[in-house]
Amino acid sequence: MKKKILFVVTSHDKKGNTGEDTGYYLGEVSHPWEVLHKAGYEIDFVSPKGGTPPVDGFDLKDPVNKEFWENKEYKNKIDHSLQPSQVKPDNYSAIFYAGGHGAMWDFADNTELADIASKIYENGGIVAAVCHGPSGLVNIKLNNGKYLVDGKKINAFTNEEEAEVKLTNVVPFLLEDKLKERGAKFEKSGLWQNHVVTDQRVITGQNPQSAKSVGEAILKELN
Repeated sequence: MKKKILFVVTSHDKKGNTGEDTGYYLGEVSHPWEVLHKAGYEIDFVSPKGGTPPVDGFDLKDPVNKEFWENKEYKNKIDHSLQPSQVKPDNYSAIFYAGGHGAMWDFADNTELADIASKIYENGGIVAAVCHGPSGLVNIKLNNGKYLVDGKKINAFTNEEEAEVKLTNVVPFLLEDKLKERGAKFEKSGLWQNHVVTDQRVITGQNPQSAKSVGEAILKELN
């Protein structure tokens, strides 16, 4: 029996005090989901508050988004996402943090989620994230007291990309800077380039363009 994969999505629906809506970025859920679902893995969803998380990047012209959104089983699963307290880490061989700007407000300081990820990793599992999803990695500590990202090659939404979308002064911290502070060897490509890095069972992607490749990297590592 293949173990399951846990997808983490944000519960946060506003970009700071701009009044602009945000949430999890649909393509960053659907594209990795498609790769892993087709490979026979079952996926569960968790969010900091549980229940129905807010969605951003809602584009049903993208056929993969449409396939996910119209899959009754998975639409029902994401709309009834688990609370962290309901998750049993031993059931999962990987945890994947989807992005969307909302993640910047409610991933980093969620100790329950960090604890789940740390347990999955210490059990020999994979920790993955894309775009703003790596905000969930910044405070994960391992049994040896070190940060998960310390000394590992990591990437995420870059300072340049944050500047390009004019949210540098809106997000609570700059993800690239925070990961470097935690000891990550930060890698990056140019704006909106597909960039994925795998280092010791930690897989990270730079932006929405990297979401499918993160799914493929998770699958490769699982196999």
